[in-house]
Amino acid sequence: MFRSMREYLQSIYRRDPAARSALVVLTLYPGVHALVLHRMAHRFWRWRLRWLARWVSQMSRWVTGIEIHPGARIGRRFFIDHGMGVVIGETAEIGDDVTLYHGVTLGGTAWEQTKRHPTLGNGVVIGAGAKVLGPITIGENARVGSNSVVVKDVPAGATVVGIPGRVVTHRDPVLSQKREAMARRIGFDAYGQTPEMPDPVAHAVDCMLDHLHKVDEKMRLLSGALERAGIQVNLEMPALDIENLEENQVSGNQSAQPISKVIPPKE
Repeated sequence: MFRSMREYLQSIYRRDPAARSALVVLTLYPGVHALVLHRMAHRFWRWRLRWLARWVSQMSRWVTGIEIHPGARIGRRFFIDHGMGVVIGETAEIGDDVTLYHGVTLGGTAWEQTKRHPTLGNGVVIGAGAKVLGPITIGENARVGSNSVVVKDVPAGATVVGIPGRVVTHRDPVLSQKREAMARRIGFDAYGQTPEMPDPVAHAVDCMLDHLHKVDEKMRLLSGALERAGIQVNLEMPALDIENLEENQVSGNQSAQPISKVIPPKE
């Protein structure tokens, strides 16, 4: 019990920089209180003590502002940040390490007593105000942007935004590893590949890294062909010496400095 509690607290510390101590989390976080009460209500629900389960769920709603049906199935290390206005339906299924923010709805779109609420894979993050509706599946480690409305399945690792929700990026693990390796090789770390929402600059940098990776592969093939022909060459690309590059900082109404001033000529 204490081991699982410590594991849960550590997972909250990783996801919420405002968490200062175990005392603060256990006594002042409504998402934690709602989860504890749901565990109790869900047990009553499985014991077919349905009225008692709904009563505990209703009490949790009054105290925390979070409504979780006692029939919902929730995995380990589930965290609701802020929490006010969160609604989770009866047939919803939530995996491990899932994070929801305030105003999220996991709702149904049918009146039949069947599977009518979403299934969330491990590591899913759903932003504030998002609505995930119907018996759809959100793949592992997917991201749903704030105020999005999702009514279709989302593949693993994808990011979804808009009304209706549309996939704006789908991270390929192999491609991501190649980009990271190329970024390290040229001495560039902050190249924009993050699990958060993509932006045009990050996309442009990723495209350049992909191009550099292909150029690097061509250079290796050319070097191998020349060596087999008896010609010794060194086509290895050196690392970028970023420490000797001067940053050109332009602020306010100051005009941009000439390139000759930004990068001093060699003597």
